[in-house]
Amino acid sequence: MKAVTWHGKRDVRVDSVPDPALKEPEDVIIKVTSSGICGSDLHLYEVLGPFLTEGDILGHEPMGIVEEVGAQVTELKPGDRVVIPFNVSCNHCFMCDQGLQSQCETTQVREYGSGAALFGYTKLYGQVPGGQAEYLRVPFGNSLPIKVPEGPSDDRFVYLSDVLPTAWQAVEYAGVREGGTVAVLGLGPIGDMACRVAMHRGVRAIGIDLVPERLARAKARGVETIDLRGAGKRIAEVVRDLTGGRGPDAVIDAVGMEAHGAPVAKAAQQFTGLLPDVVAKKFMLEAGLDRLKALHTAIEIVRRGGTISISGVYGGMADPMPMLTMFDKQVQLRMGQANVWRWVPEILPLLTDGDPLGVDDFATHRLPLAEAPKAYETFQKKADGMVKVLLKP
Repeated sequence: MKAVTWHGKRDVRVDSVPDPALKEPEDVIIKVTSSGICGSDLHLYEVLGPFLTEGDILGHEPMGIVEEVGAQVTELKPGDRVVIPFNVSCNHCFMCDQGLQSQCETTQVREYGSGAALFGYTKLYGQVPGGQAEYLRVPFGNSLPIKVPEGPSDDRFVYLSDVLPTAWQAVEYAGVREGGTVAVLGLGPIGDMACRVAMHRGVRAIGIDLVPERLARAKARGVETIDLRGAGKRIAEVVRDLTGGRGPDAVIDAVGMEAHGAPVAKAAQQFTGLLPDVVAKKFMLEAGLDRLKALHTAIEIVRRGGTISISGVYGGMADPMPMLTMFDKQVQLRMGQANVWRWVPEILPLLTDGDPLGVDDFATHRLPLAEAPKAYETFQKKADGMVKVLLKP
């Protein structure tokens, strides 16, 4: 089959690789019909090379049609249409029973002290082959795949794999009551969708970014927007002016480790990329730095007693935090990988009864799998108005 594979920094290719096969009696094989490129895939493209092996298959946002089922699979049959959550979770351990599928005790990657395994996402998360491919082996066939109705296009459901539950959790963790205000830093796929979810739940959303196309896209959906290129260092003042001088009730950081405006951390990340893998791994696990501009901005602009909800991925182990300010302002922090299945029962009705979140036209680009290398490059550069791309094997 054809699959998107990692070969080095900014080097992904579409290679011919062996078809996946059933390994366990609860496995299923799906024929992938759509697979997204996620903002966190860009961390593999840029930063996390020491935890990848050349030829690793990328991608953690797939859906498709069941092709083959293992001997003990009773909940699915060939021909069923399914979305695959990016968490590889069993859905019956202690953590899964708490709605913490991202911490699944069955698939935790204990070698690295990490949570649940993820599809297509480095040795840190199990080195499980990903879904930017023609076919995908999926474990826990009775409990992991999300069965969805026939009829509507893939665009109606594919975001259940990651974008929708990640944005939903970000808003949930922000804890803003109806009528309150949330500021969203970063209007990529997660930030954009978080604004939509917030407004659907009666929360005022202020979106902050510096890419004109992303600002325009959010504004067209009714989001109040702030262009960082104009606000610059006055961003806190601008936000307070919009919120009665107090600041928003919560801030969602949908940017993560590769924020703009952090030259020292950027240099450290680039230096790490030049080290031999064995040295770089140790450095990143013990002394890695993130670009914290977005997180520091969130701490600055959130109101006193407010909440910061972090959905952007961070990976540093030596990140400096302004603890005096955080303590003084009584800031609350909530964060973590989205627990996909925890939110599916709340989100799925919004996909089968109208389209209040605008998922049908959420993708800006739909491309054949063969164009994945160009898509990664374009997405990384934030070029051509690309916010969300779906690959079609």
